[in-house]
Amino acid sequence: MASKHFKLEARVSSSNPKMVKPVLEQSVKKGSVKEVSGEFLVEAEMDGESAKEMNRSLLSALRRVERKTRLRAESTSSDGATQRFFDYMLKKTTKNAS
Repeated sequence: MASKHFKLEARVSSSNPKMVKPVLEQSVKKGSVKEVSGEFLVEAEMDGESAKEMNRSLLSALRRVERKTRLRAESTSSDGATQRFFDYMLKKTTKNAS
């Protein structure tokens, strides 16, 4: 499957933020990771097969270092489709009118 370009906005919370932060910073190559009130706000541009696969990969990496980590993410693809996730579950898909 061809790789797509996504704009990712996410909120990450964990019972051990010090363990999670280095993994987040390593995963986000083009973007920013900011710590606000014990949570991390992530804004990044990433490439992947699908928003679901990208979300699963990121959450799996975070949970390897701290099992009690939660991810609320919104991924918008270059074709305008937006998908919202809570942990591994897809909650909503919208198609932006261009």
